[in-house]
Formats: sequence, structure tokens, C-alpha cells
Amino acid sequence: MSRRLRKVKIVATLGPASNDYDMIRALFEAGADVFRLNMSHGDHSEIRVRHQIIRQIEKDLGRPISILADLQGPKLRVGVFANEEEELMVGSPFRLDLDAAEGDVTRVQLPHKEIFAALEPGSSLLVNDGKIRLKVKDCGADFANCEVVVGGTISNRKGVNVPDVVLPLAALSEKDRKDLEFVCQLGVDWLALSFVQRAEDVLEARALADGRAAILSKIEKPAAVTAFDEILAVSDGIMVARGDLGVELPVQNVPPIQKRLIRRCRIVAKPVIVATQMLESMIDSPMPTRAEVSDVATAIYEGTDAIMLSAESAAGSFPIEAVTTMNNVAIEVESDPNYLEIIASQRGGKKTTIADGIVVAAREIAETTNIKAICCFTQSGTTALLVSRERPHVPIIALTPLVGTARRLSLSWGTHCVVTAGVVERFKTAVVSAARAAREDGFATEKDQIVVTAGVPFNQPGTTNILRVAPCEERLIYSSDPE
Repeated sequence: MSRRLRKVKIVATLGPASNDYDMIRALFEAGADVFRLNMSHGDHSEIRVRHQIIRQIEKDLGRPISILADLQGPKLRVGVFANEEEELMVGSPFRLDLDAAEGDVTRVQLPHKEIFAALEPGSSLLVNDGKIRLKVKDCGADFANCEVVVGGTISNRKGVNVPDVVLPLAALSEKDRKDLEFVCQLGVDWLALSFVQRAEDVLEARALADGRAAILSKIEKPAAVTAFDEILAVSDGIMVARGDLGVELPVQNVPPIQKRLIRRCRIVAKPVIVATQMLESMIDSPMPTRAEVSDVATAIYEGTDAIMLSAESAAGSFPIEAVTTMNNVAIEVESDPNYLEIIASQRGGKKTTIADGIVVAAREIAETTNIKAICCFTQSGTTALLVSRERPHVPIIALTPLVGTARRLSLSWGTHCVVTAGVVERFKTAVVSAARAAREDGFATEKDQIVVTAGVPFNQPGTTNILRVAPCEERLIYSSDPE
């Protein structure tokens, strides 16, 4: 694989439908840039095998591939019913309590005392993805007497959402802690943190990861939307997880929230994924609906770094078709002149550093002359992220000696990541390496020019201070270049 023909990235979730070398490789070749390991499904031995397969494909194809492990988070569920299910009628009373006795049409266990501690009269409880809505009339430390506002069938172990309050629950369950340590030892690149409500949740996961993986916070609760700026400040990336967000908030609130969060992430140069139900009909159909295609296109027009497939690639009947569809939609959208105008109009944020100035200049030079790519040398990935924030019209080639940096950057918009052979210590060597990568991966010919950015002294994060327009000739000698 030499290069993608689009800049937005595709995240594909692995599962029973995408569980072997041939299928996972086919998904990568169809367009998947990042593979998501869902820790809610599959034991550690299955996760280990999938991880090993991805790393083997990476080796075989010579391209860095990013792996994202998605932690389950605490799951809030009702207990069981004597008849397995009951029909709740609008206006009827229904009680939730800690009693482990089997439930009936009047009550059921809710084995989470933390919920009762946070509830107040008037609070809402949503059951089974919001299909049933209960309103709390009276509550205490071990019960909540409710009225059925929206009725329906309630059955064993259905999930519960509590949208109105910040729950006194840690984002990391005991299972999550074990899973986190396991995947960090495996060597995943990103950790997606579920059930985030406050910045402290992210800091706890960051301390446990201890630099072994970047932290991506899933925004799926109203409390996380309210505290978004604080959460973003301590996160390496964001996922707009529209599933639970659409359950806990009125559905019409989700699109403007999605747009707002994408822009906030871009301002601070942190990658953002739009996830959940993007091509859901393709779980069972080889063709998406027009509404789904429009949804994917909207996220791309908004400037998201990545779009994600969940069950479509993990458990659906048409995983390759789903990735191919996303790839084709992205190529079409990004070829639309309106796309370039929209992306350019969204540039914002205060530029205060030398690195900011360098990457803005690189983008402007590339867009006013016939430059084929912006090549940036980076240790930590920061320079590439700043270039990505600019959303240049030309490809971004991110060169780094650190495979971990290349893998993490594979999630970011527009980045084509290359692991350099050995540490680059002289700028003239950097230019030669950049020109070679641009030629070999199909971005430029010997007659073309590229922009090269780097920092001197080399191999020190945050030192971006050089910009050079360079030809892509086979032999490059710059006797006057800084050493």
C-alpha cells in the first residue's frame, strides 16, 4: 500500500466477522487505517490474536497501522424478571430497588447503589436504549419509586441510562483496569475511555497507562458535553460516541454538539472520531441508505479526523463493502470544491508559537505554488498534528524514527506516516529522506517540489523551526544547509 486517495481516516472495529488474517488485511487494503478492539466483546486470548494479526499485516505491507482498544466502562443494568419480561404501561408506578428478588410488573432490582445516591425527585431513568422512560417521584438510599412516562417491554438485564445527573461512578471498572493493563502490555496505540463524565476520569486512566498509549475520551454523556473543555485539555483525542449521547439527550441536540466538538478538537490540534450508526444498515445489506451516506459525508465536511464502523465491520455480513463505501464517500466529498472552502473557513484558534508559524507558512506555500506534499519530521507527533490542524490541500507526510509515533498519527487527518530508518540528525539528511518518501509512495516525481519542516537540534520535541522548499530529485546536496 503506497498511499490513500483521501485525507479523512477510517476506523474499523474487529469482531466475529473480521477475525482472521485474510479479512483484516482485506479491510486495510479497502481503506481501514485504524483497527478498534472492543473490550466489551472477546476475552484476552481473542484480543491478543487480533493484535498479533494486525502487527503481522503491518510488517507484511510495510505501513504503520494504529490499534485502538475501547474499554467497556461500567455497565448499568436492571436485574431479572420472574417472567423474563413485563409490559410497562404509561402512567403506572414502577419501583427500582436493591432487592435481588426477581422482578414483576411493579418492580425490579437495580444493583447500583451509586445511582440511588445521585437521584432526586424529577430525575429521569432510561431503560433499553431509551425505549422506556421513567420519572422519579420519590427516592432514597436503596430505592426509587417512579412513574412510567414512556412505556414498553422491559426484560432481563436491560441497560439503564441516567442523563440528568453526574453519577458517583468511576469511569474505570475493575474489568477496565485489568483490560487497560493487558492492552498496554500488548502495545496498543490508543485507549478509548468509556463513561467519561469529568476530567478526573481521564487523568485516572492516563496515570494507569503511564505513557504506554494515548488516551481518547468518548463523549457519550451529557455531563461530558458540559465539561468538554476540561476533558479535552487532558485527553489526546476525542470520540463523539453518538449512541449513548443520542439516548441521554434529545436526538435533535446531537448534530450541533457533534459539529461543536469537532471544531473544538481542531482548534487544539487533537484528533476526533465520529462514531456510531454511520452505516448501520450495512450490517445486513451490501448497500447503505442515502441518509447514512449523507451522515458520513456531513462528518467529513465538518472536518472530523476519522469516521468509524462498529458492528458493520465487526459482526456484519458485508464488512469489506462497508469500508469500501466509507472510502468512496470520502474520496467524493474531498474532491468537491465546496469541501475545500468549508474546511478553510473553519481554521481558527490562536497561533502563538514558532511551530504554529512554520506550519501555517507551509500550508500557505503549498496552496499558492505547485507543491506536492508537506513533509514534517516529528518525534512526539506534535508538528504533524499542527500541520493536520491546518487541513492543507496537499498530503501530509509525517516522518519519524519512532514507530509508536507513526502509529498514533495514523488516526489524524491527512497524515501519511513513514518510519525513517534510524535517527535523522542533519537537516540535509531529512530533506533527502522526505524526497525519497514522497517519490516512493507516489506523492511526487523527481520534477516536483515538496515543503519540508523540521526542528534543529533534531530529536527534541517542540523545536520545529525550519521550513524548506525542496526538489524531489534523486540526488540532493545542500552544502549550505544547517547541520
